[in-house]
Amino acid sequence: MLNISVQQLLRKIEEELHEAKGNINEARIRERIYSIKSLCELILDEQVQLAAPKKSFVSQEPVHQAQPVSIQHPKRLEIEDDANGDSLFDF
Repeated sequence: MLNISVQQLLRKIEEELHEAKGNINEARIRERIYSIKSLCELILDEQVQLAAPKKSFVSQEPVHQAQPVSIQHPKRLEIEDDANGDSLFDF
């Protein structure tokens, strides 16, 4: 992995900006701006990677055993006295 410091990237951004300012060709200016954009993204991506915790393939956390789950059946609905039966279609 190539290790480039943020200071080196900032110097390159300054060079690209200087070249963009000294150029009158719009296409060349856009090329320099895209170069600057790419360099900025490199810096931002590096900062995100440094801030993110390192992931390892071996888990450091203890393995938890699955706990049995008790399944409770729903309570039977209380039926009023004037109902005819257990079904929704019984009137």
